[in-house]
Amino acid sequence: MNAHKNDLRGLSTRQLLGRRRAAAARLGDVEQVLAGTLTEQARRCERGEPHGPYAYFTPRPGGRGRARYVPAALAQVVRRYLRRGEQAEAVLAEISAINAELLARRELQ
Repeated sequence: MNAHKNDLRGLSTRQLLGRRRAAAARLGDVEQVLAGTLTEQARRCERGEPHGPYAYFTPRPGGRGRARYVPAALAQVVRRYLRRGEQAEAVLAEISAINAELLARRELQ
């Protein structure tokens, strides 16, 4: 975020507002967003043979929450939602940096 601050100081208020509008447009469909992690684990059967791997989703914040089994048929969908979540977080961080710069100028709208 500090890199954003340095870049943003050189922009006019009009440029900042345009950049913020463009960033907000990049958010797109936020219905397909997940925040958390997807891990894969192998399990052993009674005879000691490995099975899997099996996918588990752990929600955020802070990695807290119970890991939930993800059926193999949904693992790719979960990965896509997680990528969208990371993209949305990056865009929101950019918008926040722009708003912080506008606030410092006392031009927040």
